[in-house]
Parts: sequence; C-alpha cells; structure tokens
Amino acid sequence: MFSSRTISLFGLFLLLGAAHALHLWAGQSATGTLRGRVTVRDNGAAVIQASVRILQLGRSASTDGDGRYEFDAVPAGRYDLVCHMHALSDEVRTVTIAPGEVAVADFELSFAPLRHEITVTATGREETAFQSFQAVTSLDSFNLVGKNAFALGEVVRDQPGVHARSFGPGSSRPVLRGFDGDRVLVLADGLPTGTLSAQSGEHAEPLDAGHLDRLEIVKGPATLLYGSNAIGGVVNAVTEHHLLHEHAHEGLRGQFVAEGSTNNRRASGGAGAEYGFGRWIVWGHGSRQVAGDYRSPLGRVENSETRMTSGNVGFGWFGARPFVSLGYYFNDGRFGIPYAGRFHHHHDEGVDPEDEHDDPDADQVDETFTWQNVRLTAGLKDLGGALERIRVAAGFSRWMHQERESDVVATAFDNRTYNLRATVEQKKSGPLNGTTGVQAFRRRYRSEGEESLAPPTASRGLAIFTLQELQFGRGTLQFGGRLEHAGYEPEGLPERSFTGFSGAAGLNLKLSHDTNLVANYTHSYRVPALEELYNNGPHIGNIAFEIGDPDLRREAADGLDASLRHHGELVHARVNLFFYRIRDFVFLAFTDEERHGLRVAHFSQAGARFAGGEAQLDLALSPALWLNLGMDGVRAELTDGGVPLPRIPPLRARFGFDARYKGFLFRPEVVMASDQDRLYPTETRTAGYTVVNLEASYILTRAHHAHVLAASVFNVGDRLYRNHLSFIKDLAPEMGRGVRFSYSLRFF
Repeated sequence: MFSSRTISLFGLFLLLGAAHALHLWAGQSATGTLRGRVTVRDNGAAVIQASVRILQLGRSASTDGDGRYEFDAVPAGRYDLVCHMHALSDEVRTVTIAPGEVAVADFELSFAPLRHEITVTATGREETAFQSFQAVTSLDSFNLVGKNAFALGEVVRDQPGVHARSFGPGSSRPVLRGFDGDRVLVLADGLPTGTLSAQSGEHAEPLDAGHLDRLEIVKGPATLLYGSNAIGGVVNAVTEHHLLHEHAHEGLRGQFVAEGSTNNRRASGGAGAEYGFGRWIVWGHGSRQVAGDYRSPLGRVENSETRMTSGNVGFGWFGARPFVSLGYYFNDGRFGIPYAGRFHHHHDEGVDPEDEHDDPDADQVDETFTWQNVRLTAGLKDLGGALERIRVAAGFSRWMHQERESDVVATAFDNRTYNLRATVEQKKSGPLNGTTGVQAFRRRYRSEGEESLAPPTASRGLAIFTLQELQFGRGTLQFGGRLEHAGYEPEGLPERSFTGFSGAAGLNLKLSHDTNLVANYTHSYRVPALEELYNNGPHIGNIAFEIGDPDLRREAADGLDASLRHHGELVHARVNLFFYRIRDFVFLAFTDEERHGLRVAHFSQAGARFAGGEAQLDLALSPALWLNLGMDGVRAELTDGGVPLPRIPPLRARFGFDARYKGFLFRPEVVMASDQDRLYPTETRTAGYTVVNLEASYILTRAHHAHVLAASVFNVGDRLYRNHLSFIKDLAPEMGRGVRFSYSLRFF
C-alpha cells in the first residue's frame, strides 16, 4: 500500500497543478499574430507542407503552396519555434509576440553539419535540447543514415556519455554514464520495446533506423516520466506518426536508402513512403540488412554475422482537435554470438572444459528472434481553457527468441508486454505549465531450455506522475513526482511487490540570450529486475552461474546534475557534471566456487556511487569550418571499500572538424580512450587506444527531393583495440579498417 508520506508528497504536486488550472480558467492574455515563410537554403525554393510548431504552446501550422504559414491569437510572450520537414534539418527561432502586433519568423531549411537538437522525450512534449533540464542528445534522420547498424548500441556508441555493451555486434546495447542493463530503458515512441536485451549480455536490441524521425538519448534519471528502470537514462526511437504528427499533410513523402561496407561485407537497403489526403495519412516501410563476420587487425572474428528484415505499416487520422494513429512494426533476424560455444559446452557436467573440439560447428551459437509491436496513439489537441492536449498511447509487443547451438534450440524465450500511457498537458498561459499522467503495464515472461533460469512470471505496474515548470524572470523552476507500484507473480514462488516515490527539482537559469545554467536534484528508485530476483543456473550471457535473491530490496538513488550550455553563432559549448549515490545497489558478487565451468555469482546489494561528466565544444573557425572537441568519463564504485564496478567505460576524448563547401561535407575525427585499470575483481585491464575516422558526403537539394551520397573510412590506421564493456573483449577485438558507402533519396 502507498505510505502516507508518499501520498502527501504526490498530493502537493496535484494541488499545484489544480491551482494553475484555476488560474487559467480565470483570465486570458493579450494576443498577437505570427507569420513567416519557409524556403530551401540552397536555392530559395518554397517548402510546401513544412510543419512550424510553437514549442511552449504546442500549436502547429503547415506551410501553403508558397511556403507561408500563420498563427492567429498567440498570447503575448517569448517563444521557441521549430520548423520541421521530412529529410531536412530542423531549424529553431526565438520570437517575441507583442499584443496586437504581427511578428515575422522566416526559416531556411537545409542539411546542416551542426543543427539544433529537438527532444520530445525529456518532458513528454517538444522542446529544444538547449532548454531541456536534462542532458539530451538527439540524432535526426540525416545523422542516422550514416550510423545505421544492426543493434542499437552500435548506432549510439559514439555520442557523449554513451558507450555500448556487447557480446558481439548483434547484441550491442547502450550504456549511459556507466549504467547498463535494466537501469537503461529503451523506448519506441515513448513506450517500452518489450525486448529482453536488458536481461543478458548476449541478447539483442535490434534497430531499424531507416523509418525513424530521430533517436533521442536522455542521460541521467528519467524515472519521473518513464518508470523505475530508467534510473540511468532513456533511449527513445521516435517516429513522426505517433509522437510528432498532429495534423495531416497532402501528397507523398518518402525515402530510399542503400548502404554497403567492406570489412564485414555489410549490405542493407530500405524504402518507405507516406501519403496524405484530406485528414488521413497512410504509411509503410521495409528494409533488409545482412553482414558477414567482421575482421579485426588479428583476423576474422568467427560467427559474428548478422541479418535482419524489418517493416511497418500504419495509418492516422488528424482532425481539427482529435487525432488517432495505429501502426504495426516487426523485426525478424538472426545473429551469431562469437565464442559463446566455449562456454555453452560446459553445461554438460560430463565434459571436461579443457577438452578441445574437433567439430567446428560445436562452437556455433546463434540467436534467432522475432519482434512484433502494435501501437495506438489517440488524443485531443487545442482544447482551450486550462488544457492544451490529452494524449493516450497503448502498445502490445511480443518478443520471441531462440538460442541455437549447432542449429539445435537450446533455450527459447517468449516475452509479452502490454503498455498504456495517458498524459494531460496544461495550457501555457501563465508562469506555470506542465504534464500529468498515468502509466500501466502488464508482462508475461516464459523461457524453456538449458538457460531457463527464472520461472514463468507475470509482472504488473501502475504509476501516476506530474512534471511542472514555473517561470520567473530569467529562470525556470521544474519539479515533479511519480508514485509507482510494481509486482511479480512467479509460478511456484512467493509474490513480490514494491511501492516507491521518485521526485525531482531543478533550476534553469538564463545567464544571457545564448547561455544557460541548469542544476537538478533527483530522488529515484528501481525495482529489482526479474533475473536479479529469480535466476538460478548457468548464464552464458553474463559468463556466470547466477543465483538470484528473491528478498532483494528496491534501489534508492539521490543524484545531482549540473550543466552549463552556450549556443551562439560561433560557439556551441556544453559541460555536464553528475554525481549519484545509490543505496542497496544490486550487482553480481562473484565467488571462488565454479559450476558448469562458470564462476558462481550471487545477486547482492551494497551502496554505490557514480560520478563523472561530458564536455563538448564546437567552435566556428570560419562560416564553413567548425572545430569539434569532446570528452566524457565516469567513475563508479561500491561505497564500502571503493571497489570499482564492472564494465565501466574509460575516459574518452574526441577531436575533429566539420568542413563544408556548397553541398560537400568533410568530417575527419580522432577518438582517444585511456586505459581502464580500475577493475572489478573478475575483470582484466583494457589498454588505451587512438582511432581515426574519416567521413565525406555530398548533398543535392531540390524543392521536393534531395540526394545524399556519403562515404566513410573507419579505423583508418587498422588499430587493434578492445571495448572494455564487451563480455568477450579478451577474445574478440573491435573492428579493423573498413569503408562504408551510402546513398539516400528523400522526396517531400
């Protein structure tokens, strides 16, 4: 049951929201008009059906046949505008609306080397990453073309504060600020994907980036909006159809992408289109990617191939106020797990682990998977009065995968998840605005076979939350809370349930027009994961014989984040610092005992702390040449004795340039990492490295279509290096030298 303390705390936030609603009903603001024109920067052509959005108000308009838009009855004030068109970069303008006057804001869209980042994940509504209270990185569709890969971790691993854990390229998953597994939540349009990648180092988090509008990474606790297992952060795959579209467009939009690379002989292709007529939009997309074994400087890494087929179809109806969209998504694929056979054959108690295998197929362990997902989004917008928007999102996902040894099914998994999320956005018409919502989920998990470590289990959860912002002078105060209840119902074992409160407060202070100082305090909690409570048996994905503890307590974390940001015409700079102290941190404590050739490890609890930061500097040496510098690092350890936690990324730095001439873009980059010698007792030291990458592209933009040709050389020096976050880093180095080519056609 909920304690009186948590009920009182959450009640405070609801009362504040109610007070604001009464204020909104009581009065109206003086209004003005906003209009402008949207064109293509390279040739001045009008952009038709571009979307212009007033972020603070949540209002949108589309451009007409001459590229013009207009908003009437805009409350007086200062607003951020974002202009968006499929395939082109978003542009942001700040405009002041005076009572009874007309403000003009024109936009020129292009493929820009450095662009404004937009996020809808940090607060549940669109805003610029510069204004966000949390540290956010947003990759748009243009960025994703050159970074597309089989697994999510490979796509985002080079972003500030982001690394990739892996058991080979097919199982790569993001690590945010040193947090891994169940502490990093992966979403699709704001709802959990329902995969099992958090459960094991060898499980997949596949990604079809071709149909995404952008990929957003929120670093630091996001439990307030998304749940207890977002204690380390969130990665959200965002499409226009479920989070961004709120009005229909006329005509056809789409894309075609083809990619290929040497080294692992990767080839991929995809095509998609959406068609708008009246108030309707229909869409579809399909892709296929295949890659062979990759080569390191030491030679080919056996059984590291990947292949996947993906697709989606859907439709949406967008009225003056109501809107609804429904989509079906699937991924189907297979990937190899390098060296897993060396551990899998230890399951046989009669086999000597030191025996050599003459049969090469004995070491082949693959994973096949099928992911199906249905998403429904519906709501009401421009409601008037106290409310701006009501949005309801519902989803069902089914993840099935099989671990195959020499093509014989050793273990099979079936995970079904039902999610429901409803939010109400308050209308911005005073110093206070925000979002309040409810979220629920139901999960059914089952596994069979030699690595069926946990019993069939049903999980459930229910939460209410609110996030409010109060503006005053040069500053904005953000505060909120989440009350959440979750429970497990395992077959044959006692049930467990948990109730907890997460809260946050932050200050965003505008030091100048281009400079912000942001500080946050967060209190968050995490429910122990199913595998931490109930696993009992050999687990190759973590190279351990795992023994769970059904009596584990919930984790509780207190954290401080500080960020200094500058976004001027010649300098873009950002410094983020963080410190988190976690009580009852769950970790694998290894013993000297062995079973099935694997070291026995118990899920235990102790205090832990994480501290570190990220820094970025983009400096304009000339209008067409930018210098890019970056650095990130984290130190994580158990509080008692200062024992380092396992698989914590080393200090990393970047140095590069963005050079542009007309449609040509050239990006050389040097990535440097220090050695990692702060080691958990079962780890080995990882040497530092320096890797050079080169990227070049040419963009030809016309009024209604654009061609993008790109080529890159990665690991130019064929440097031998290892990823400290790989479970098999001592056996499999990272990829050696290779060349990647891509062609993209976007029409709009």
